[in-house]
Amino acid sequence: MAAAATRILMRRPTAIFLNASRLDYDKALDFSRLQKITDLTVNSVDAMTDADEIASLVNSSNAEIIITKEMEVPLAAVQKFSSNVKLMCEAGTGYNNIPSVDARTKGILVCNIPTYSTESVAHMVITYVMNFSAAIFQQAKMLHEGNQSNFRVFQHPIYEISNKKIGLIGGSGTIGTAVADVALPLGMEVLISSRSGRLPKGHKYENNDRVKVVPLDELLASSDFVSINCPLNSETRHSIGDREIRLMKPTAFLINTARGAIINEAELINCMKEKVIAGAGLDTQEVEPPAADSDLWTLDNVFLTPHIGWRRLETRQRLVDMTTDNIESYIGGKTKNVIN
Repeated sequence: MAAAATRILMRRPTAIFLNASRLDYDKALDFSRLQKITDLTVNSVDAMTDADEIASLVNSSNAEIIITKEMEVPLAAVQKFSSNVKLMCEAGTGYNNIPSVDARTKGILVCNIPTYSTESVAHMVITYVMNFSAAIFQQAKMLHEGNQSNFRVFQHPIYEISNKKIGLIGGSGTIGTAVADVALPLGMEVLISSRSGRLPKGHKYENNDRVKVVPLDELLASSDFVSINCPLNSETRHSIGDREIRLMKPTAFLINTARGAIINEAELINCMKEKVIAGAGLDTQEVEPPAADSDLWTLDNVFLTPHIGWRRLETRQRLVDMTTDNIESYIGGKTKNVIN
């Protein structure tokens, strides 16, 4: 039996990483284990958009396995894939960029990596919280503009984060829980929105008196920081807009490290122009990067980072290794993290 399993694992299917530079932009990652178990073609681009080009590249490589990182794979491309394609691996958590249901009808499994960046993204949330609480972004901007007046008369509200409330939209999930893991030792109170009014049975914070489950509107109205940690789907797309932002405290900050389209960006921009809330920290935007003429670039109370929650070196290497684990399981006949 062991010999048979070894023979299966010795099979080296063809694989192509369609946009490897999105992940390995600094050429610092080790793909040797993946290269050992597959005949791997690395396409060193950040993204591809043309369906015919994608399909042509996949079919000409005779790929059985396709790997992508946050790249939109059009349905038209999937429909043109040869019957040789059996597995699509999203090297990341979100898979809304892949038409997974349609892929399944062609006999193509789709898998993802749900936990590779949990701590890194959670730490990104807390990084925003810490910076906002000490007005670090605002002060750095003043210095960059040559304005040193803050050193003579301090001009920004700053405060401790102990006993402040952080509201987690999607807070009962893996990343939301990891945010709570960091926020609680800092003395913060954690509010989690839930339609059911309770955490899932057995959740680690189910009986913690500093973690409260409240309706979304109450979370928005009560929190000093609101962090979006839910997935993007048909229910959550543009679920945070004008109405929700106007429920927040004028001193509160909105933080998004999940997916940009969860926020209605046009409505957010209008609210930020009116200074409805104190600030917004967006590690993800609806279009990445935002259009050159987007007001997001120029608003003095909006702070952008280029989707770096997952980009730390160790996080990216973990992603390569866990993608390899998925493919190794597939080769061995035991699929892993399949979402369709």
